Amino acid sequence: MKLSDLSQSRDYQFWALQLAGWSGWVVLFALRDLYWGQPFERIMLLIVDAIAGLALTTGLRYVYRAIWEKPVLVRVVVTLVASYATAAVWQPIKNYSQFVYYDEFDAVAEYGYSAYFSGIIGYSYFLMLCWSGLYFGLKFYNLLQEEQEKSIKAQALAHESQLRMLRYQLNPHFLFNTLNAISTLVLEKNNETASEMVRKLSHFLRYSLDKDPMQKVDLEHEIGSMKLYLDIEQVRFDERLSVEFDMDDAARKAMVPSMILQPLVENSIKYAVASRESGGRITISAKVFAGDLLLAVTDDGPGIPLERGKIPEFSGVGITNTRERLKELYGDRQSCRFSEALPHGLQIEIRIPYETE
Repeated sequence: MKLSDLSQSRDYQFWALQLAGWSGWVVLFALRDLYWGQPFERIMLLIVDAIAGLALTTGLRYVYRAIWEKPVLVRVVVTLVASYATAAVWQPIKNYSQFVYYDEFDAVAEYGYSAYFSGIIGYSYFLMLCWSGLYFGLKFYNLLQEEQEKSIKAQALAHESQLRMLRYQLNPHFLFNTLNAISTLVLEKNNETASEMVRKLSHFLRYSLDKDPMQKVDLEHEIGSMKLYLDIEQVRFDERLSVEFDMDDAARKAMVPSMILQPLVENSIKYAVASRESGGRITISAKVFAGDLLLAVTDDGPGIPLERGKIPEFSGVGITNTRERLKELYGDRQSCRFSEALPHGLQIEIRIPYETE
């Protein structure tokens, strides 16, 4: 067993605290005896008492384990009784060793065997109650730590599941439109173009499924995946679709969530290209500013009608998922804004922390 694993063991923690606690008890009373001028050999007396106390409190541990699931009242009563019983055994051992060391058996002759039990209530019982309280306190603390760890793990799993769900929700409209375009090409006996489109679609789908949504890729790689997607759309729209890239060299090295741009580009194609006979132009830009990465997808389409002077909230699956993914990954350190493009069109801008591999 590794040392780190051993330190997490309940038995290891118990025995470490037991040995440390009773060793501390010996040291404390040895210093007291030293202060009052007692002979150093008296430390053996303390060691014998500590060994007896360690053995008896170890027995208390097993008693408390047995009643751990019992009602609170039962635990309280058993703790009080067991602590007293332990003190009633430990005190005679202490007194006997004391009498032997100081040759004070005349106390037994004077008071009878009750002399062995003197001091139970005044000291030993109090000490055993303190030990019991410390035991239960540490046990409750360990349980609280376990619950916190479970809560953190549950949150992490929920976070990961949420990201994977959002990441794998590929827009069915894209697949439907692509397959429909391939079907049309086959009917027109344009087999070469249809075959090329199937090949590009398979590459894009393989990329989208192979990439772990919990990991990030550099923007250069992300743009490569976008080109696979755009090549497919280019077959559908031909010259009606025009795409431009405007990226800083520093931005190309930035780490971004995989497939973060695809829903934005798809949104622009839907509203700026597919809906117009003349088609449209989409510009994908990236730059580094003030320690952040700014990604923007801009189209020259008709834009979106303003509501009370503001662009309305998007409710589409792709845009909503993008926002949720950004929130899960970056919290408050991100933004996804919509604005009007000049002279007309729509700009979607993402701002995230600038990170490199």
